[in-house]
Amino acid sequence: MAMTGKMVKNRYRNIWIIMAVLIISVGLVSACSRSYASNGERIYFTASSDSGNYISYTGSIRMMHSITCANCHGADGKGGRVNMMMWSFDAPDITWDHLTSEEHQEEGNSEEEHEEHPPYTEETVKQAITEGINPAGEPLDEEMPRWKMSQQDLDDLIEFLRTLK
Repeated sequence: MAMTGKMVKNRYRNIWIIMAVLIISVGLVSACSRSYASNGERIYFTASSDSGNYISYTGSIRMMHSITCANCHGADGKGGRVNMMMWSFDAPDITWDHLTSEEHQEEGNSEEEHEEHPPYTEETVKQAITEGINPAGEPLDEEMPRWKMSQQDLDDLIEFLRTLK
């Protein structure tokens, strides 16, 4: 039986989907099999804790695979332009010195800038991670997930963020 143009197109589409799933799976397996110096580092790079629990989130972007802090903020925490699916946005620098600096200022997704707010403290960083609220009590951009994790995992993540320079 001869294949129609539509059948060929569907076959190629299915091959691309299978390849994408395999590439994502290999990336996740390699990230999860890497050894980490701390539980906080594991959470930052894999969105899972040493206990083996996945760290879930609400809001933000939903993808075929899990997102992690490092997906947007980078391995070094310095952020930058993030391209996901059909749109892009700017992820802020979350290095500890930058967050807690008196001169802290974030750039928005467009030409306008966020309103100024006080520097972050440990408590307001925790609030940003779990509630998506900045130190002035204003919501962070919608791209920022609201992470759900235990207090110990959150403390461990903060400890790791303090190492990002």
